[in-house]
Amino acid sequence: MKAWRVHEIGEPREVLRLDEVATPEPGPGEVLLRVRAADVNFPDALLCRGAYQIKPPLPFTPGVEMCGEVVALGADVTGVDLGARVITPALLPRGAFAEYAVVSAAGVFPAPEALDDAEAAALHIGYQTGWFGLHRRAALRPGETLLVHAAAGGVGSAAVQLGKAAGATVIGVVGGAAKAEVARELGADIVVDRHREDFVAVVKEATAGRGANVVFDPVGGDAYTRSTKCVAFEGRIVVVGFAGGTVPAPGLNHALVKNYSILGLHWGLYNVQDPVAVHQAHEELSRLAAEGTVKPLVSERIPFDAVADAVQRVADGTTVGRLVVLP
Repeated sequence: MKAWRVHEIGEPREVLRLDEVATPEPGPGEVLLRVRAADVNFPDALLCRGAYQIKPPLPFTPGVEMCGEVVALGADVTGVDLGARVITPALLPRGAFAEYAVVSAAGVFPAPEALDDAEAAALHIGYQTGWFGLHRRAALRPGETLLVHAAAGGVGSAAVQLGKAAGATVIGVVGGAAKAEVARELGADIVVDRHREDFVAVVKEATAGRGANVVFDPVGGDAYTRSTKCVAFEGRIVVVGFAGGTVPAPGLNHALVKNYSILGLHWGLYNVQDPVAVHQAHEELSRLAAEGTVKPLVSERIPFDAVADAVQRVADGTTVGRLVVLP
């Protein structure tokens, strides 16, 4: 089979190579999938750069989530049917940017019927992250104000839709006019182009000075620091990632004086610590997808031979929504 592999650490466009490799066989507790669609995530770029918290041995295949068809079962696998269309995280070092992939049977979920392969591939990690961030960590309530950074990006776009589904007023921050239009289409009530406006001033004006009850921040750096200037009394800042490249050093004295909470979110840890909650979230997300309330924004469907360029563009922050590879 064909698989994209990283043989040395560096920029995705330079280090990703399309190789011919043996089709893997599932071991005990594993299933073999024919990859129908693979979502491109920012962690795929970090994996190529050697900057992700997981560092698989070289050479490895990136691609951290997919939609696939079950074509073989390993020993002791129950509850998964041959031919089923499923979504799942990848099992590195053999990721989703390949024609076939072996994954853990425990991490396989039915693909929502309301979504096509590309949309389903983009649902799991991004929307689970949004759901756990907004509901499990921040306890977002109807009528509250939600500030979402990178609102036209993969995880940010999920947070916008999930925030609206929860009955919140959503303020989305983006970089550029094209991304602003995307955020509006996703349902954001107010959109701030950070190249032209100060989101702190916009939030304060929109909330009559009260500030945002919840801040969803996958960017870090200045986005986090300035969010502390417009978070509400008893507000919650959810730290999702550092796509901006800078890990901020929060002033805990400021959090104390203003009475707000700083909440970390490592969604992958729930797969180990509370897998039942992950299944419950999947059921809720499937219901919202069936209602049409949430639908991953797939901006581009990428041919298999263009993986390296797609991962590089996600790394560079020049994309909107989700780029999905179709082997």
